[in-house]
Amino acid sequence: MKRIIMSFIILTCLSPLLFISGCGENGNTPSASAAGETIDLPAPALYSDVSLEEALLSRRSVRSYSRGALTLNELGQLLWAAQGVTDPSGKRTAPSSGALYPLELYVVVGDVDGAPDGVYKYRPDSHSIVRVLDGDLRDELAGAASGQGSVRQAAIDIVITAVFARVTDQYGDRGVRYTHLEAGHAAQNVCLQAAALKLGTVTVGAFEDDDVQEVLGAAADEEPLYILPVGRTGD
Repeated sequence: MKRIIMSFIILTCLSPLLFISGCGENGNTPSASAAGETIDLPAPALYSDVSLEEALLSRRSVRSYSRGALTLNELGQLLWAAQGVTDPSGKRTAPSSGALYPLELYVVVGDVDGAPDGVYKYRPDSHSIVRVLDGDLRDELAGAASGQGSVRQAAIDIVITAVFARVTDQYGDRGVRYTHLEAGHAAQNVCLQAAALKLGTVTVGAFEDDDVQEVLGAAADEEPLYILPVGRTGD
């Protein structure tokens, strides 16, 4: 048991180095087939042949992707890198002020083996995704993001949202800054994990918040902060 706990502690401390909900108040509603459907993700890999230095060296903003589905393992690894649990106490891969964890992760799936097209929400505690909406909504998400082709073309789009009240209730207005910092930590983890998996991604901040919320079927208090398209590069 001590060895297991120590491994979790090491993973938590080194998390920046690892390669690493409600349904809508905004118009979109889940279909009967989608509501509550859960997909358990494969356990994340904790070691790889790619070093941190290699991932840092190869990380680039990639806006064009080749055809090719992601695997369920790759999807799970990316989501774990952003917000996965690394300690029995519930601590995660990205540091969080007061361990309050204001971030929520959505993934708009358009081409993943083992996951039907739709909008899903990541559940860190169980390392699973819950389907919120049916159908391929990449076009709609791209429309909410000034028509950016990377959002439309990627196999998936990871969307980071935040419930600011979880942090501002304790830290006041300063909690807004803390939440933005945390979103940056999570997004960089995704970028490094994508590099380690030889996938392409880019961080997108140009979008209409209300439109993104509507596409996701997100609750009104979940404010979108990042879109990260991820796809194969053909390299």
